[in-house]
Amino acid sequence: MKTIAPFVLALLVLGACSKPIKDYAILSGKISNPNTSDSLTISNLDGYSKVIKVNKDGTFRDTLKVKVGVYRFFDGNEYGKVFLKNNNSTSFTLDTNAFDETLRFEGDAAAENDFMIKTTLLIEKHLHLEELIEKSENALNTRLEGLRLDYQDMKRQHPDLDSIYFKTQDAEFEADVNMYANFTKNEIELYTLLAKGTESPSFSNYENYNGSKSSLSDFKGKYVYIDIWATWCGPCKAEIPSLKKLESKYETKNIEFVSISVDDARQSGSMEQANNDWRTMVNDKQLTGTQLFSGNGWQADFIKDYKIQFIPRFILIDPDGNIINPKAPRPSSNELVELFDEIGI
Repeated sequence: MKTIAPFVLALLVLGACSKPIKDYAILSGKISNPNTSDSLTISNLDGYSKVIKVNKDGTFRDTLKVKVGVYRFFDGNEYGKVFLKNNNSTSFTLDTNAFDETLRFEGDAAAENDFMIKTTLLIEKHLHLEELIEKSENALNTRLEGLRLDYQDMKRQHPDLDSIYFKTQDAEFEADVNMYANFTKNEIELYTLLAKGTESPSFSNYENYNGSKSSLSDFKGKYVYIDIWATWCGPCKAEIPSLKKLESKYETKNIEFVSISVDDARQSGSMEQANNDWRTMVNDKQLTGTQLFSGNGWQADFIKDYKIQFIPRFILIDPDGNIINPKAPRPSSNELVELFDEIGI
C-alpha cells in the first residue's frame, strides 16, 4: 500500500478543516413590540438598503452582502445601528418601548456593536434635552465639550477595538453629535419663541371628520391637547390606545382632545388619497376626540409655526389660547396626567 507524504497529508487536513469565507453577513434577532410589524429596513449613508422580513413573533434572519462599516436599522421612525462585515454572523434583540436601553448584541463584532450602544447612551446622557431646552446655547456648548472628552476616555477603555473600526466609529460619533446639537439648538429656539404663557399660533377651517370645519378659536374657554400625527407613523399609532383612554377619563372635564393629521401627497401619492387614508384610519381605529385634516400636510402654517419636524407631537394650550407646553408629554407618559393635575384639569 502506498503511503501519503507527510506534507500532502497536512494539506489535506487543512483543506478539510478550513471553512470557506462567506461573501455575505448574517443578521438575525428578535424585536419586541415592533412599530412596523412585518419588516425591518437596513441601510447606510452610501445608499445601501435592504428590507428584511420580520415574523409574527418578532424574529428575523437574512443574509446581506455588505461593505464593512456601520449600518442603520429602522423600525418605523426609530432606528439603531449595527456594525456589519461579510463572513460575520450578528444578532440582536430589543424592545421598542425602551429602544437603546434594551438593545443587546451577540455573535461576531459584539464588542464593536456594544461600543456603539455605549456611545449612543453617552450622547443622550450629555445632551439630555429636558435639561437643556430652558438653558442657553452656551450651556449646550459646555455639554458638547464634556461629551467629547468622555468619548475619548471611553475609547481608551477599549483597547480590544482596532483603529480601522474607530475610523468609522469616530465619523459616526461626530455626525450624531452634530445632529443632536442642531436638534437641541432648534428646541432651545422653540421654547424661547413659544414660551409658556405666550399666545398660541392658530389654525382655521380644518376639515373635521364629522363633516364640519374647525378652528382653534372654536375651543376657546377649554384646555386643548393637540396630537399631530399621520396614518403612516408607527409611533403615532402606538399612542392611540393611551390617547383613547385619556379622552374617556377626562370626558367630563374642561379639555378638548384634538388630533390633526399631516398626511399628504408625498406619502400617499395625492392629497385626495391622503384624505382617504386619514378617513379610513379614523373609521377603522374608531378614533375619538376631534379629528381634523390640515389639508396641507407639513406645509400648514400651524405645523410650521410650531416648528414641527417629527411626529407624534403633542401641544397643550390653556382656555385663553395661550401655550402651556409646545411639546407636551405623550398620552402614554405618566408625566401628562401629572401635568393635568398640576394645572387643575
